Amino acid sequence: MNPVIPPAEQLSLTLQELYRSYGYRQFKLSRFEEYDLYARYKSFLTSPQILTFTDQNGQLMALKPDVTLSIVRNTRPDGRTHKVWYTENVYRVPRNGSGFQEIMQTGLELIGQVDRYAMGEVLMLAARSLEAIGGSYVLELSHTGILTGVLEALSLSPAAAADILAAMGEKNAHGLAAICAREGLDDAARDLLAALCRLSGPAEDALAALRALPLPPAARQAAEELGSLLALLSRFGAYSVRLDMSLADGTGYYNGVLFRGYVNGVASAVLSGGRYDTLLHRMGREGGAIGFAVYMDELQRFLFRRPETDVDTLLVYSPWDDPAQVAATARRETEQGRTVRVQPAGETDVTYRRRIDAAGKEF
Repeated sequence: MNPVIPPAEQLSLTLQELYRSYGYRQFKLSRFEEYDLYARYKSFLTSPQILTFTDQNGQLMALKPDVTLSIVRNTRPDGRTHKVWYTENVYRVPRNGSGFQEIMQTGLELIGQVDRYAMGEVLMLAARSLEAIGGSYVLELSHTGILTGVLEALSLSPAAAADILAAMGEKNAHGLAAICAREGLDDAARDLLAALCRLSGPAEDALAALRALPLPPAARQAAEELGSLLALLSRFGAYSVRLDMSLADGTGYYNGVLFRGYVNGVASAVLSGGRYDTLLHRMGREGGAIGFAVYMDELQRFLFRRPETDVDTLLVYSPWDDPAQVAATARRETEQGRTVRVQPAGETDVTYRRRIDAAGKEF
């Protein structure tokens, strides 16, 4: 890649080519939407804070804090399945941050007929997106139907269910036990919730442990769907995948498989997504939807890590060297995949792996 392009943009270009290779088309959006869109669906936003302004017609507008809402709104409900990718800036307060920021996101959405293959394809593209970032990674999967199926079978109040989901999301076993005691749940229910809270590990092992639990019918159906997706994903290739039943923070937004992506060296998730038919139906649309976003703000430090050296090669020439020879040696270095700094003999402020003269000889 061209080293002049900033790392985040390099990554975005790589992801765009990946998504194009599977037939996803670019979706371009305006920087702003009518504020009413975000006000009506504020519960689906990651942050309730929205930057607004009034246009010349007196209409209250908002700099878009979310991409998915805009894509769903602007995708024609023509009965077709739409596969789109985007690279867009959103304007919001980032997680663990303060103050509004302009944040670049790259991701994709599949809206329409969402069958098992479609879900598997999206999961595969999420895994390959993490691979493209570089270094070791893990894609963590869960399914909202497992926890919601268990909680519905327990006939809990919405408030109690929300408290349990919050404790599960924090992996707070002590808090979960206290809620179970407060709600008067029996030992079997407590043990099942505690087991789900702990259930995390490599996909095959975790799936076997999940299937061994005494799940109610709705939760077992969700677990089997998750298992079928893992089997399909393995047909696409070998990826680093784990199951984690504590992924519970998206149950108000997602209604099926949900996932998070992590790379070594970044504490927070750099990718998140899932199936969100609920949003589609709330917006008066039929069909299903699934997608994910790669968060470039979480990757800034990772992508901009200073390399061990500024260049691979320092090419030093003297006043009597032929400039054509210097140019030929510099070109040879770059054609062999090395970066090169060319300068006259003397002091330098760059670090390098090797130093050569105009003829290419190390010294």
